[in-house]
This record gives sequence, structure tokens and C-alpha cells, in this order.
Amino acid sequence: MADNRIQLIAKLHKMQGGLCFIGEEPLDLAKDKLEIDHIIPRAKGGKDDENNYAVTCEFHNRNKSDSDLRIARCMARYEKIKDLHSDKGPNRPNLGDFLNEIKGGKYEITAHADTTTFEYTLSELGVAKHVVPIFQDKLSGMTSVYLELPVEYVFHDERINPRAVGARLRGLVEEFLDGRPQLHVALAWGEIKNGKIKAQMFDGQHKAVSQILLGNRNILVRLFLNPDVNVLLQANTNAGTSLRQIAFDKATQRFLGSQIFWEKVDEYRKATSRQEDDLNFSEQDLLRFFKGEHREIRRYIVDDMRIGVIHHPQNRLKAYVEFSGRGKEKPLSYSTIEKTFFSTFIRKDPLVTPMNLRLEIGENPRDLEKEQLVELLNIIAEEIFEGQYDFDLGTDKIEEKIRKGENIPDGHLRATRISREEVIYNWLRYVHNLIKRHYLMRGEIIEDDELFEHKFSPELWGLIRKLVKNLAALPLWVNHSLSATVFGGKQNYDFWKTIFDTGKTQSGQQALAKPLNLDELIS
Repeated sequence: MADNRIQLIAKLHKMQGGLCFIGEEPLDLAKDKLEIDHIIPRAKGGKDDENNYAVTCEFHNRNKSDSDLRIARCMARYEKIKDLHSDKGPNRPNLGDFLNEIKGGKYEITAHADTTTFEYTLSELGVAKHVVPIFQDKLSGMTSVYLELPVEYVFHDERINPRAVGARLRGLVEEFLDGRPQLHVALAWGEIKNGKIKAQMFDGQHKAVSQILLGNRNILVRLFLNPDVNVLLQANTNAGTSLRQIAFDKATQRFLGSQIFWEKVDEYRKATSRQEDDLNFSEQDLLRFFKGEHREIRRYIVDDMRIGVIHHPQNRLKAYVEFSGRGKEKPLSYSTIEKTFFSTFIRKDPLVTPMNLRLEIGENPRDLEKEQLVELLNIIAEEIFEGQYDFDLGTDKIEEKIRKGENIPDGHLRATRISREEVIYNWLRYVHNLIKRHYLMRGEIIEDDELFEHKFSPELWGLIRKLVKNLAALPLWVNHSLSATVFGGKQNYDFWKTIFDTGKTQSGQQALAKPLNLDELIS
């Protein structure tokens, strides 16, 4: 039997070109620990036959994301590209990253259009001229064509669709693998210039990537011809926000809102005959000018602030934030950041002062708000997360592990517990009150939503750091006996307000030795 296994491994190894079926990395028959597994699991009808066997390395087989090795291989491909690109900027990896890895996004289409037909040639791949009809949308007036494009002719429009490609595409991979069709056609746009058009995809990137991971190199797209790109940007944003036609996570919604904000700024400049870099007007001026879009403009202003903070190049807390919902690797979700830090400290009302006010001396209200919020996030990163939080342990079932007696380091447990949304919301009240009291003691009365628009003194920053440090040192964060009660499940905001105000839960259980006191937190 052992000899038969060795012979089978050698045969599969040769058939697979010497590569692990899942990880697609070289296998050493003499040194590596190798495993044989069914490609299609028996539960899905896979047979006990060498044509349904594959050889894998022990690591990838033990850590595979699915019992179907074809899906596991696709997800391993996804993880590789994610690891290569996730640190290159916000919302990565995106479709462009996957196209780059397979040498896609290289050529523009040779094209000519009249009122009814679109002629195109993919000369670089030796594809002869095709002629397809042009369709006109009666409501928008936009024209488009339907094409099946090789990936070499597909580009990603990061401006209209800034979404990252998330691991949830696994379900799409399974759908396509099971022979189910692509129900919604991907959308792209291009402008015909000098007989060329660049197909820039802005919708359907998860479907496209899923097919690419499965080895498909041709994508069916609807290509808008010479459109008003700002209209497409607005339509795509509305689809993912107010209309809820597509699943934009909050971080993507805010990114699009920030994009539209600066589109509106440019539109206002042109309409009022201003220079391209003129900012000598207020957010209120924009609101009055776009009076029919009052609510939207207010949201775009705040979206721009949110994006400016969370994707600030100096923001060290960002490393601990999961942007696509709540994951199990990182302790914070973007939604939590928005519902706590941003809701507490970002000014929501449009400013009446010019957008370039005191810009040249580094005291512009919005810039101060942004830079100082980043500084606060960095203090929290330094005092609570850096060197303490273990990404390999993550957040999954931490309290259950504590109850089972597993060894969870205090620093990791503290960071996990203190970063719960309902907990952060309540301890940020003490940061807020500290800042406000600091100004009151100096004889300055500042409105709650203006706090971060005034330059903090080194003394105030020192007090904020002390507060965060002392808060993190509270014994309850590492108290294992509270695992089944205080930390046993998600609580509401009032639950933690009661603990901080009284030292006890609403049912009378002691959680803190005594109520939190601001003076003691900064002593």
C-alpha cells in the first residue's frame, strides 16, 4: 500500500508539473510533506479515481478554504494577490491588481462608430474586425455596445469603482464552477479618440475576478461610448448607497462621496469663473449653489473628512481596521470607527468660513480636525494595539477560548475587549470631556462639534495620552472571570455607560472597583 501511494504521488506530481494543486508552488518529493486528496469531494459526487486525485503540500491541504480543491486553489490565488497588493493603498486588491497579475489591461481597442454600428478590431491578439449594433438608452440618451473582451483589453476604473475585491467572491467562484451563468453583465466605459477606445470597467469586478481565478480570459461587458463620466460616477454611487442595488460597504460609500464632493467643488469653480485651485469659498456656499442637492452635499462634505482621516498616510490605527464588514483577523471594523470616533468628533454642519482659511499657516479648521483626529488614533494605536494585538489570534471566539482555559495574552485580550463598538463609544466620552474641560479652564467656550478645529497644546496631548494609558490599564480588560457575563455577548451603549458611571452592570454585578473618574484617569 505504501508503495502504491508513493507511485501515485509521483504520477500526480508529474501530471501537475511538479506543483501543489492548491498553492501552485513547487513540491519536493523528497523533502515536503505531501498529501493526496479528492479534487471534487465525494460529497459532491467526486469519484475514488486517480483522475479525481491531486497531490498537495501539507500546509495548503490543512488550511484549504473549501473541500473542493478547485475552489481552494482559486482562493489561494486570491490570497496571494491580496498579500501582494493590500498594502499599496485604500481598497486593495482591486480588479486592476488581478488584471496586472495575468497580464491583462494592456491594449486599447481599435474602433470606429457611426450612429447605429460599432466596428472594432483586437489586432494585438489577431482578432479580425467585428461589427455590433449600438444601443441607445431612451432615458439617459447614453449609447452602449455589448462585447466579449479578452482580459488584455479590460482596464479597471478605480475612480468610479474603488471597491476592494473581498474574499466573499468565493460564492461566485462556486457558482461559475457549477456551470451557472453570469447573470449581470459587467459595465465599462470608453471614449473613442484617434480610432482607439480604452474599456474601463466600473461595475462587476467581483464577477470578473471570479472568472479570472477560474482561468477564464474573456469577460462579457456593456461598454458605454463617450459617456458623461460624472453621470456614471453619480449613478454608481447611488446604486451602492441610497438605492441599495449593489452591496457597497460603508468605506466604499464614503470614498465615492469624497470623489463626488471634489467633483462638485470643480463644478462650482467653473460655474463661478474661478481658477482651478481657488478655495476662497465656503462649504455653505456650495450648499446654497447646489440647493436641490442639499442633503447629498452635506453628506459628501463629511464623507471627504472621513476618508481624509481613515486613509491618511500617517494613520497607524488603520492597520487594525477591517474595511469589508467585520472580519475575524482585525479588532476594529470601519463601521465601528464611523459610529464612534467620527460621530463624536467630526463636525457635521458645513462651515461658513472659506475653505482656504488659515491654510498657509497650518490652522485651517478642516485640516486641523483631520490631522488631530489622526493624532488621536495614533495615540490609541500606540497605547492599546501596537505590540499587543496578535493578528494570528484574531477576534474569533476569544471569550469562548478564555472560558475553556486557553492561554490568551493579556495585551491581546485587552485590545480585543476595549475595541468593541459599545465600549469605545463610552470611553470616548471621557476624551471628549477632557478636551472640553481643558478649554473651559482656559476660559474658552467651544462648541462640541468644533473641538478638533482648534490646535491642541502639547499639554493637552499629554493629558489625552495619560487618559488612554490609564484606561487601558484597568483590570477589567484582562479579568477572565467576566468572560461569561460582562463580555459574554454584544451589549448596548447604555450597558457600558452604566459600568463606567457606577462601576457595576445594570444587574448589579461589580465590573470596576469604582466608577471612572476623569481626574483619576489623567493623574
